[in-house]
Amino acid sequence: MTIGTPNACPTKVYRHVTERIFGPASISFAGAEKVIQKAYTPSENAQPSQFGNACPHGGPLMSIQDSHILVIDDAPENIRGLLQVLRTQPWRVTLATTAQQGYQRAQSLLPDLILLDVRMPGMDGFALCRLLQELPRASETPILFLTSAASAEERLEGLNHGAVDYILKSCDPAELLARVQIHLRLARRVDIAEAAEAGASTRDEVMLRAAMRLIGKRLSAAFTLEEIAAGVGTYDKRLSSIFRERLGMTVFAWIREERLRKSRELLADTTLGMQEIAENIGFRSACNFTTAFRERLGVTPSQYRKAAKQGAVAELGQRGL
Repeated sequence: MTIGTPNACPTKVYRHVTERIFGPASISFAGAEKVIQKAYTPSENAQPSQFGNACPHGGPLMSIQDSHILVIDDAPENIRGLLQVLRTQPWRVTLATTAQQGYQRAQSLLPDLILLDVRMPGMDGFALCRLLQELPRASETPILFLTSAASAEERLEGLNHGAVDYILKSCDPAELLARVQIHLRLARRVDIAEAAEAGASTRDEVMLRAAMRLIGKRLSAAFTLEEIAAGVGTYDKRLSSIFRERLGMTVFAWIREERLRKSRELLADTTLGMQEIAENIGFRSACNFTTAFRERLGVTPSQYRKAAKQGAVAELGQRGL
């Protein structure tokens, strides 16, 4: 078997690569291979049914041979060998050399899989990943980071942003091929017409949702407006304008409201102490948290918790809840 040839069996490629990397006794990967092989046996999945040539959820039954892969990298000359092995497959491979171009092509071309670099000028891969996760027509597309950013922190950050894999550019081309094939097979197919019904989002709407999600994940952290803006691929003045136009408040006013909203959840659903809640949502002390809570809601956190336990929270809604 020649790895990288159009007719190479994905399962054999996968077995070959995993045994090279992990050894023949790789139990977890061997187990995964069996599941994948069983789930995607052509004789079981390609038979006509009462639904015709369609997936159970209504989308077309597509072979991975029909796949479209979008590669976003500002220096494609550095991954020439990896691109060549992708092009040995019967796939359509599209290249974008800036984050902005990648965003536009992901939105318009609806690729089946995206290979994304991390370190790019202007907007890095993490920021672009956040934006892509908020696009209704692209949010289900598997994103694999393909990068030279090799630190443990960068790997974790990439996976925490929703990427399904994190691959180093120094990998064996056969390993990249095997990983791409596996993720194409595992990808959840979404009917494009159904996705289109969600409606197209403007760039400002995407940035707003991405910023809100980013802030929500980091409520306990201290960050500047510039850091938030950079995290979603824009600058501070534009982000401020988006929040004012869409929400009628500043970024930090929204953060304050979100922290207090989260605090109400923690008060009602947990037994955390006031200091722990304060630290979880970004207040320096229980005293500061209690003051802000009382000013906004007209009751102390302890009073709110007591009312929540007694099922009387609705009465507090008349005070601004």
